[in-house]
Amino acid sequence: MPCMKYLVLLAFVAIVGSLGTALYFMLRQGSKGNRMVLALGMRVGLSILLFLCILLAWKLGLIQPTGIASGR
Repeated sequence: MPCMKYLVLLAFVAIVGSLGTALYFMLRQGSKGNRMVLALGMRVGLSILLFLCILLAWKLGLIQPTGIASGR
């Protein structure tokens, strides 16, 4: 399903963007800035949401695992 690839790519871009935002706020405000903590929290939340969406798509049969054979 090609739509799923774009969704995962968009989620990765959002996660990396949030990480970059946290780096920017860390360099500008130091460790006392709340915006850095919020950006890192958003990154963690987006990562968990992406994992749950991929797991749900697999359970619903929207995506199929491929890759290395299990050796059976």
